[in-house]
Amino acid sequence: MTDPGSARDAHAWDRSIRVWDLYFAVAWMATLAFVLAARHPGWPVRAVAAGLLVPLVPWYAAVGRALVQEDPPEERRTVRYLGVAIALFLPSAVLVGETRLMAFALVPQCFMTLRTRRALVAVTVINLVPVAGWALLWRPDGQDLFANAVFAGVTLVFSVVIGGWIIRIIEQSGERAELIAELDASRHEIARLSAAHGALAERERMAREIHDTLAQGFTSLLMLVQAVEAELDDDLPQARRHLALMDATARQNLAEARALVAGGAPADLDGASLPDALRRLAARHGAGVEVTGPVRPLPAGPEVVALRSCQEALTNARRHAGASAAVTIALTYADVALTVCVHDDGLGFDPAAVRAGYGLAGLRARAAEAGGTASVHSAPGEGTTVTVRLPVPAPAPAPAPAPVRSDTP
Repeated sequence: MTDPGSARDAHAWDRSIRVWDLYFAVAWMATLAFVLAARHPGWPVRAVAAGLLVPLVPWYAAVGRALVQEDPPEERRTVRYLGVAIALFLPSAVLVGETRLMAFALVPQCFMTLRTRRALVAVTVINLVPVAGWALLWRPDGQDLFANAVFAGVTLVFSVVIGGWIIRIIEQSGERAELIAELDASRHEIARLSAAHGALAERERMAREIHDTLAQGFTSLLMLVQAVEAELDDDLPQARRHLALMDATARQNLAEARALVAGGAPADLDGASLPDALRRLAARHGAGVEVTGPVRPLPAGPEVVALRSCQEALTNARRHAGASAAVTIALTYADVALTVCVHDDGLGFDPAAVRAGYGLAGLRARAAEAGGTASVHSAPGEGTTVTVRLPVPAPAPAPAPAPVRSDTP
């Protein structure tokens, strides 16, 4: 498949070379017409001059046209092409002065294909040699010689000016092409980095989701298995209760896995309010829930973060707080914030200590992505409090009461 950019560049260049083809053809035909219509010299000499101009067309079409399009053109081929073209031009220009009009087609090619110094030499030859040869051959009077010499000087200056402009255009085109190439390379690199960053962000998100759902569920199952093993011989009713809890936990894990694959809301939030989801979660962990403030529907983002934060905090409490620790969840609805606080009165720990894994770091990252904050307050022997505060839309204002209409005069 052709790259759109390269196709566009090729099309633009095709249009440019067609312009040069048209320019060369017009200059050649005008020169031929002026030569054939000249009053001096006689017809045989003019016929010879015109005949020398004819090979310029196939020579340009076969060699020069390709050289003009090359960047940069091959120097040896360029010198050979211009050498033959000037060799055909000069005798004709010496025989018939009107042939010098062809210089307007040859001079631009010199600057387009040669280095500046060689181009200036070639342009000087094209402009001055025909006048000198014409003067030596035909011995014109002083007035004609002066007029032709002035004309040659003016055309030489004009050629140098136009040549400098052509060189600047070519240089600017080259610089622009380099800038476009660098821009394309930068754009591809940005796209690659963006894709890599997106993949990394998605990988981190999936890691947090798995840690906060499936990994915690499997941890609960392992702890319940250990409890059942210890109770099978001594406390069968309690073992049955733990088996029932294992069944519920496994079903919950399966629902979370399906929700994770489908990209939907967590299983606890499916069709339920956030307080109800927290109560179901707290029941599985033996915790209590307190709700403060008027409960209202919120966007899915803050509710998911609040639920996942509670899951992480409850799992950490079960692992580290101690078996006898009491855990409470406090959910507070405010006008522009939702706050969830998980507190246990267990063993506590030093929050400044470096801790591996996704736990608290993932909790803070999840809260930050939602525009909120997460803080952990704990100390050895003093329990742990995890607080997550999330921004939420303010509640809609209550409609103003309808005015009381009185019919009393």
